[in-house]
Amino acid sequence: MNYLDLFAGAGGLSEGFIREGFTPIAHIEMSEAACYTLKTRAAFHYLQTRNALDSYKSYITGKTSRADFYSTIPDDILNSVICAEIGDNTVKDLFKQIDEKLQGRHLDLIIGGPPCQAYSLVGRARDPNGMQGDKRNYLFRYYAQFLQKYEPTYFVFENVLGLLSAKDSSGKKYFDMMHDAFEKCGYNLKYEILSASDYGVLQNRKRIILVGKRTKEDFKFPLPKKCTQNAKVSAIFSDLPSIHSGEGDVFCCSLKKNYNSWLDEAHVRNSEIPVTFHCSRPNSSQDLEIYRRVVELWNKKHKRLSYDELPQELRTHNNTKSFLDRFKVVASDVTASQTVVAHIAKDGHYYIHPDINQNRSITPREAARLQTFPDDYFFESISGKPSRTEAYKQIGNAVPVLLSQKIAAKLKEVWDE
Repeated sequence: MNYLDLFAGAGGLSEGFIREGFTPIAHIEMSEAACYTLKTRAAFHYLQTRNALDSYKSYITGKTSRADFYSTIPDDILNSVICAEIGDNTVKDLFKQIDEKLQGRHLDLIIGGPPCQAYSLVGRARDPNGMQGDKRNYLFRYYAQFLQKYEPTYFVFENVLGLLSAKDSSGKKYFDMMHDAFEKCGYNLKYEILSASDYGVLQNRKRIILVGKRTKEDFKFPLPKKCTQNAKVSAIFSDLPSIHSGEGDVFCCSLKKNYNSWLDEAHVRNSEIPVTFHCSRPNSSQDLEIYRRVVELWNKKHKRLSYDELPQELRTHNNTKSFLDRFKVVASDVTASQTVVAHIAKDGHYYIHPDINQNRSITPREAARLQTFPDDYFFESISGKPSRTEAYKQIGNAVPVLLSQKIAAKLKEVWDE
């Protein structure tokens, strides 16, 4: 079965569907950096099917330039990633490009969800207008146009919980508008709030998953079976080398031989491919003092620090009314960490507990493992020079791969019912 990924980001949702045998026709994404990530991932899958990953290894370890690496990949693989903002001025051309890729075939599935900032509680709290008037509130209308044009059998729409409460200036909920628009395209709709921690992901991350089926008959939401998670967060990092603030290597690190079986069960570890982005950003003395307080509070009370509890001299943000959990502790002795967020690099500092000798921000690779991205996933920048900041952003915005895979597996199971 084939699919189209709209608002694809770095491909976390897509990766889960690929694992379950779905074939991408195209990915559409407006972020140039994320598009390079998608292209590199498409190249990886192409080479993997041919047992020819040596050129990929050479590239992600910095021995080959991106241009030289891409020159070895067929154009149709790289061009399956369409870097474009979906809007009035682009939608017709996007339809044309998708039609060319389909070559007369029916499109079975559309997946993806518009950027979440316009719906998220944090985004609304930060914006002086509560995100009202933001054009991203209405991107679902283009999603509906794709449904109307291609009439896929199913679609899978993902977004943040804030979507359920976000309203326009007249008080009407965007979710209700979305529901009406998708129904008019001929779809019966079901939605559930899924917690990633119920499906093997060691992270407390809840998302709305809306599934539409092109039918007039009622159908059940393809709810994946929950699984008991016995591993703790320490399992995710058990084989990564210990590093301090400002240490680590973007291109390669040596893994420890002994590791927790969760890394295999979640399809995270790949001992054949070098592990990249295990590098911690340098932390200021102010950061480290905050981390010390964070750890001390966690050790004494198993409580996470609220930003408004910091003394004034340690605060750098004026906002003390919302987003008070800026400094999050990723505790090793729990089965689910706090949510990995897109703004890790800016103001979502993380601390790895309980190793006092690792008083530092979490690395992109550690964040990626919390999101169940496989270790062979490489995160790109626009320039081609690896960027921790860009990697953090793409990882934090993504759907956990393992959650996506569970959804894809269940959808495949019930497809013909």
